[in-house]
Formats: sequence, C-alpha cells, structure tokens
Amino acid sequence: MLAAIFPSIQESPEFSNLLENYPEALKSLFGLTVAVDITRGAGFVDTELFSLMLPLLAIVLAIGSGARTLAGEEETGRLELVLAYPVSRRGMVAAKAAAVAVEVTAFCAISYIALALVSQLFDLGLPLGRLAGGLLGIFLLALLHGWLAIATGAVRPSRALAIGIPAAAAAAGYLVGGLHELAGWLDPFRFVSSFWWTGQAPLSNGVDYTHQVVLALATTAVLAIALVLIGRRDLDTA
Repeated sequence: MLAAIFPSIQESPEFSNLLENYPEALKSLFGLTVAVDITRGAGFVDTELFSLMLPLLAIVLAIGSGARTLAGEEETGRLELVLAYPVSRRGMVAAKAAAVAVEVTAFCAISYIALALVSQLFDLGLPLGRLAGGLLGIFLLALLHGWLAIATGAVRPSRALAIGIPAAAAAAGYLVGGLHELAGWLDPFRFVSSFWWTGQAPLSNGVDYTHQVVLALATTAVLAIALVLIGRRDLDTA
C-alpha cells in the first residue's frame, strides 16, 4: 500500500522542500537527513518503513513471543509440563530462544520478498544488497529485545516484566539513537542505544556491518545471561 503511493511522491519534488521545513528534532528522530531523498525509492522506503514501522513490528513480535514462551508459561503454571520431559533448563531456554529467532527470520524474509516485488512493480529501484543488510539489522534489533524478554523471564516469572523491560529499553534506545545529535547530554549514551548501532536509512546511507557485529555480540550476551540465570533460581509450579 505504501509503495503504491510512491509514484505520486516521485512526481512532486516540492515534497522534499516541505520536509526541509520540519523541526530538526522530528527530522533527526525519523532519519530525514540530507542524504535521504524521499522522492526516490530508497529514501521513501527508509522514511516510511525502516525509520520506525518495520523495526517496531519486528520488536513487538519478538518481545511478545519471548515473554509468552518463558515467563508467560511459568506464570500460568504450564512450564512444569515442559520440564517433565528429559530436557535441561538451559536446553529449554535455548530452544525457546531459537523459536523466537525463527519467527523474526520469517518476518524479515517475508519483508524482503515483499519489498523486492513492489520495487519492481512501482519502480522504486531499491538496492537489494542494502535491503538485505537493512533487514539483517532489524533482525538483530528485534532478536536482542526478544531474547531480553526471555532473560527477564529467567529472573522473574512475570509476563508483564518480560514485556515491560525490553519495551522500555527499545523506547529509550530509539529516542537516544534519534536525538543524541541534537541533545548534547544524550550523546555519550548513544553507545547503549540498540537503534544507534542498527543505523538509520540503510537503503540511502548503506549498512555499517561493524555496528551489526557489535549488535550481534550484545544479542548473544543477553542469551548467555539468560542461560546462566535460569539455572540459579527455583521455578514456580502450579
């Protein structure tokens, strides 16, 4: 649906002039930098999808699944049924983390196929290499917060906490990543912002794979913490 709107944007170069008059905070938050031209396919998709919508959908999917699969099961008394099988706690958590990863992978793969198709249909001219790199960043971003939900569930059998903590971390990371250049006091905190490591406007600006490696290491560390914590407390049973 968004791609179908692009031809009308493409034929209106004055639209870029309108965006230039937006408040600097708004442009920074949504990645509307000088390098992003919304009248071109890459800039349009960066602004409409990669700035917020796709990361938000992926993060909601990952957090919801991560919170439901461990904290949710323990909170409702169903986790003991899983542990009745010959499986270790760490093996159980690893399997649940893998399931979340599969869900996010499917989301990103479908997004790639859909965007590649509409790029041809509506002459968006999306660079497919950068598209894959941008979606890899979204995959890592979502997986980080999904596995943080699992790690939270490994500490407390509360689905509300398993949703709230990673959601708050995502919200804070988005604000710091988008506003650190305008608010000087936020700049030192950019290194703890998952969105800053993911980068903005990957289709227009390219992908920094070094940053993605750091994000992958942070995601792996969160899972490692969950594997350690699950073995150090008593699990609630019905």
